[in-house]
Amino acid sequence: MAYCSVAEARDKGATGTDAEVAAWIAAAEEQITRYTQQLFEPTDLVVVADVGAGGLVILPRRVRTVTSVAPVLAADDAPSIPSSAYRVTSSDVLGQVDAVHMAWGGYNDLVVGAESYNGGWQGLWQRWGAEQVTVVGEFGYATVPLLVKQACALLAADIQAKAAPSDADAEQDPSLQVDDEGNNVAIEDSDEGTEEGVSPAASTGSTQVDALLVSYLNRGPSLIGGV
Repeated sequence: MAYCSVAEARDKGATGTDAEVAAWIAAAEEQITRYTQQLFEPTDLVVVADVGAGGLVILPRRVRTVTSVAPVLAADDAPSIPSSAYRVTSSDVLGQVDAVHMAWGGYNDLVVGAESYNGGWQGLWQRWGAEQVTVVGEFGYATVPLLVKQACALLAADIQAKAAPSDADAEQDPSLQVDDEGNNVAIEDSDEGTEEGVSPAASTGSTQVDALLVSYLNRGPSLIGGV
């Protein structure tokens, strides 16, 4: 699912075949994610987050569901913590934050160190001394907000317009493939400059789009795994 449709992008000025417009939309989505540090559709992710005071783990994206939580240890052999030992809150609920609250309640007599007579999960956690946890789950908005749809359509057209070479550029560089409207239709993937995770950006490249997205900015912890 894209943040906006091909028709919506065309309505804002994008041109070319459906595949070409879809490519500009994908580029716009990447810029929007980098700028807002948000996901506007449900996405499966693996994130690593710090354990704060009182066992509070602030998550870097809007959380929908959590399927597993495990401490980050050098030995890398710690079991996942059962759902009864933590609770999850989401900013999808007004007044809540995206977080895992580590209560570390309960016990499991089948897990070495988490037995009832050994302090349960809380006792095991204290012996681990882990400062971070790995959280696996689904993150993002349930549906794309209307302002994000509009921003994506505008940005797709804007990126295309800025990428279109002039006639002079095309003459100097024969490798540029230009259609009748002056658009560069050669869209190629490159492995050069590939980044791990999604680092924040100061702007999408369009002040108009930035203004539409400003209420969705999230400058929380960095994403470790996923998109």
